[in-house]
Amino acid sequence: MASKKSPNPIDIHVGSRVRLRRMMLGMSQEKLGEHLGITFQQIQKYEKGTNRIGASRVQAIARVLSVPVAFFFEDAPGLTPVAGEQGFDEPQSASYVVDFLSSSEGLSLNKAFIRIKDPKQRRKVVELVKAMAGEEDEA
Repeated sequence: MASKKSPNPIDIHVGSRVRLRRMMLGMSQEKLGEHLGITFQQIQKYEKGTNRIGASRVQAIARVLSVPVAFFFEDAPGLTPVAGEQGFDEPQSASYVVDFLSSSEGLSLNKAFIRIKDPKQRRKVVELVKAMAGEEDEA
């Protein structure tokens, strides 16, 4: 009997990075699919990690989304840093950022926040959001 296999965590991560970048550009799944000569349903499967993205397709997606191929593998689960590249030693440190920016609300909030030029106003926005979330000020 064939059982349904769970998607590989790397495939899920790469797919979420495709979705993140596509949304950052304001591109629809349909438009990305047109550029690649595939259906939007296939893009959906890639973004969910249901279907694995082949090397040539990753390269084509990177070209269309104007990012290096490495973008899709940044902070991927289970990858160990290369000798001499230790970073901040925070496992999954960027996963909440990817989740946030993958939502339409997070992307809209980020775009609006970036347009605020006054640093004092930016701090006030952060304080407002923290107060609304019920989070205490971090030391």
